[in-house]
Amino acid sequence: MKVFNLLLNILWFLLCGIWMAIGYLVAALICFVLIVTIPFGIASLRIAGFALWPFGRTTVEKPGAGAPSCVGNVVWMVFAGWWLALAHVVTSIPLFLSVVGIPFGWANLKLIPLSLMPLGQEVVPTDQAFGRR
Repeated sequence: MKVFNLLLNILWFLLCGIWMAIGYLVAALICFVLIVTIPFGIASLRIAGFALWPFGRTTVEKPGAGAPSCVGNVVWMVFAGWWLALAHVVTSIPLFLSVVGIPFGWANLKLIPLSLMPLGQEVVPTDQAFGRR
């Protein structure tokens, strides 16, 4: 299974992963410049790593993430989340137009909820996801 995940990750990286990771890195840099939004920058970097190499990993809710994460997600969605979600939609369209890219288009669309609400989430290996919920 690890070889299959590696192959999928390499194809993902070439088809759209690098572009989505760059988008998240730009969002992180803007958040770091504004100092007050550093927690958003850290979340954006976490998503950039996940968007760059997603197969074999998933996201789960952090235990103890409460009201501050919810409020932060609303702020994130207004200022950065919507355009990152739009980027996922735009990059999925050409993937759907090719037969090889259809699974990657679906994977790209599955990243939209995380791009809209990244706080209170953590990236874990897929085999550890079920023990954490």
